[in-house]
Amino acid sequence: MLTKTIVDKTMNRIVLSVHSYLISTPLVRRPLVKFTDYKTMTSFCALHSYLILSTLLSSSIFRPTTLIPISLLTMAETLANELLKVLVKKMTDEAFKRIARAQGIHNELKELKTTLSRIQDLLTDASQKEVTHKSVKSWLNALQHLAYDIDDVLDDVATEAMRRELTLQEPAASTSMVRKLIPTCCTNFSLSHRLSRKLDSINRDLENLEKRKTDLGLLKIDEKPRNTSRRSETSLPERDVVGREVEKEQLLEKLLGDDGSSQDNFSVLPIVGMGGVGKTTLARLLYNDTKVKDHFELMAWVCVSDDFDIFKITDAILQDVTKENKKFKDLNQLQKALTEQFKDKRFLLVVDNVWSEKYGDWENLVRPFLSCAPGSRIIMTTRKEQLLKQIGFHNVDRLKSLSNEDGLRLFAVHALGVDNFDSHTTLKPQAEGIVKKCGRLPLALKAIGRLLRTKTDREDWDDVLNSEIWDVEIGSATENGKDVENSDKIVPALRISYHELSADLKQLFAYCSLFPKDFLFDKEELVSLWMAEGFLNPSKSPERLGREYFEILLSRSFFQHAPNDESLFIMHDLMNDLATFVAGEFFLRFDNHMETKPEALVKYRHMSFTREEYVGYQKFEAFKGAKSLRTFLSVSLGVDKGWGCYYLSSKILDDLLPELTLLRVLSLSRFEISEVPEFIGSLKHLRYLNLSRTNIKELPENIGNLYNLQTLIVFGCKSLTKLPESFSKLKKLRHFDIRDTPLLEKLPLGIGELESLQTLTKIIIEGDDGFAINELKGLTNLNGEVSIEGLHKVQSAKHAREANLSLKKITGLKLQWVDVFDGSRMDTLQEEVLNELKPNSDTLKTLSVVSYNVRNATGSTSSLMEKKSCFYFNILVIFNLKSNGLGH
Repeated sequence: MLTKTIVDKTMNRIVLSVHSYLISTPLVRRPLVKFTDYKTMTSFCALHSYLILSTLLSSSIFRPTTLIPISLLTMAETLANELLKVLVKKMTDEAFKRIARAQGIHNELKELKTTLSRIQDLLTDASQKEVTHKSVKSWLNALQHLAYDIDDVLDDVATEAMRRELTLQEPAASTSMVRKLIPTCCTNFSLSHRLSRKLDSINRDLENLEKRKTDLGLLKIDEKPRNTSRRSETSLPERDVVGREVEKEQLLEKLLGDDGSSQDNFSVLPIVGMGGVGKTTLARLLYNDTKVKDHFELMAWVCVSDDFDIFKITDAILQDVTKENKKFKDLNQLQKALTEQFKDKRFLLVVDNVWSEKYGDWENLVRPFLSCAPGSRIIMTTRKEQLLKQIGFHNVDRLKSLSNEDGLRLFAVHALGVDNFDSHTTLKPQAEGIVKKCGRLPLALKAIGRLLRTKTDREDWDDVLNSEIWDVEIGSATENGKDVENSDKIVPALRISYHELSADLKQLFAYCSLFPKDFLFDKEELVSLWMAEGFLNPSKSPERLGREYFEILLSRSFFQHAPNDESLFIMHDLMNDLATFVAGEFFLRFDNHMETKPEALVKYRHMSFTREEYVGYQKFEAFKGAKSLRTFLSVSLGVDKGWGCYYLSSKILDDLLPELTLLRVLSLSRFEISEVPEFIGSLKHLRYLNLSRTNIKELPENIGNLYNLQTLIVFGCKSLTKLPESFSKLKKLRHFDIRDTPLLEKLPLGIGELESLQTLTKIIIEGDDGFAINELKGLTNLNGEVSIEGLHKVQSAKHAREANLSLKKITGLKLQWVDVFDGSRMDTLQEEVLNELKPNSDTLKTLSVVSYNVRNATGSTSSLMEKKSCFYFNILVIFNLKSNGLGH
């Protein structure tokens, strides 16, 4: 990418020295060229430069995707260092320098490399001083903003190269290539000149930053290497809870006994305490106790958080009780259904993380519970006592921090893997000091303990104990205009854990500030977003690297497993506060409570907002000036049920989004949109596009112009009927989710040539002119869940074998024939096709065969199932066998 920037930057210089340029070019043997005017000379040189560029970039070393990683944007300090290391390394490469000399820009590159190297020498000192010196943090922020700008310029040039390459591959271009290329290159000449000026400006800004080192007191010092061992990292559930035996027994007594504290059939059992003290952990201990499970007929768990939405909370309770996902039009119907479920039954409900202090909200929520059997209980965890006082609790016992002994045991469990310091007596004094500074709060002890898990040197423990971060005054942390409770006590401990993360992990964690408290994270979805933002080094599989990074964050308590679904994850409120705190001026979770002055929003690069029933233009109008915005992400607050109507102002689509030309992530999921806006095809930087559960009927042809697109989600677009013919131009597409699109009956030609494709959730087999099953052989990276429809149209068993399913890491496979058994379908090949579609048994977890005509198969139904069950001996096999009464 940098190579192309440099070559394009030199175009104007080429015009002024045409003869010497041609002599230095191996592709041209000193042609005798006469130019009648300056314009002709300019056109020729632009064309010639392009031909050289195409040749130079044809080698794997200089491909746009491998020349220089795009992971340039970083979270201050060490992240900026990562950027400079990448740039300096590439500019030091001998092959790269040869190209620079051939283009006559070696001196300019040398100057830039020297400036970057001098700044790089200062970053170790800056990373230490930014904690206590605001001016140094401001300096690092300015450097990071320049990193974003550099990245944007490089991406512009890389994308233009991909466009040119694809233009050359188009059949129509072969007969009139020269005639078509000259005007294109002349247009790009202007583009290159603009980008050249931008790079010159960036270089001047870098030099100005470097000149400020004296005023800031920044010195060149050697960086202390960090222990990066991952041997002790694990994503397994945490060990048994340390302590809380007394509290648990006291609460069990109240849960299982008849305390007579309420006139109603149910009573409330509050667990009150500061953030991070272990309220939810204690509630979970009670909820999963065997005696509790035996005592109550119905049990449910709901997380409430900031938004006390009675409809959502009631719906979540009903769903947890019934394990069904029914839709209700209004709260009345919903509460009637819940009343029926609870009628004459003893239930236990955990209402976790309550922030509301409005008694009216609580009264409305508990109406359905009045029909329950006596002895029912509601466990409420909260930091606030006001609501409890209104309910009738005037003297509430607050959950205290752990004792010194239990705090030390918990710290030992997470730092050493044992519950004492008998084998590490030299570390015990440091541990006692750290436990004290953590305020004996479990969340802080876990975070710091896991930070030190791979460090057994006393010096490392001393560094943590004596860190300046403990003493930093961060003031009253705020979020959305309100104080973050107890931030002064909890944040320093967690900030140390954050401070010790690697540069890459810091930016991944800060990115999570875009999501509201109690948001349910899907690991694969989050990894796709990280990848789209350029946070994952492309030198290896970015998805695999993203998963590894996620597991590290999980192992260090930055994430936790969701209480009711082990496949999803949550972030503790205080971790969310920390993410918001460190996100600084780059990430913004936007809501109605925030000021919207344009000058305050220009600096942000990533923005999310909560999906509401109606999102109006006025709320976002100030973002029209945020030209550098990369992320426009709609997120759900609480559990996303998959139904309900959300409306987005047309002015946002028509007036705002077209101005945000640098977008890399765009999510319009769940909004009532029936047509994909035309401007989306011009977002050349876009990597992630989520149009799931909208009402779109087709994707426009200009979607093929999104050369950088990696993830395209149209899941749940039930009106979608057509995909663009230009789909084959999406060479970088890795994930294409088209689940639950019943009207889509045809895949675009060339989709089997998208070699980077890993996710293709629905494959539609067609006749002679459409997608054939053997086209899957080119999709060597296909994995995850796959549904193959229309298997009755497979032309031969050989084609099924050529699909090479056994070489793909498919975890869930659905094989579907046409659901017609009136004699019109031909089933002579079905058994041969089924036998040839042999997925990898090491990765497959579920297999579903739908509408397979068993009667026409050779051999009996039982022998067929026996054969397949034998082949998938360790796999759950689900056969949906339909044939004139055989199976269901």
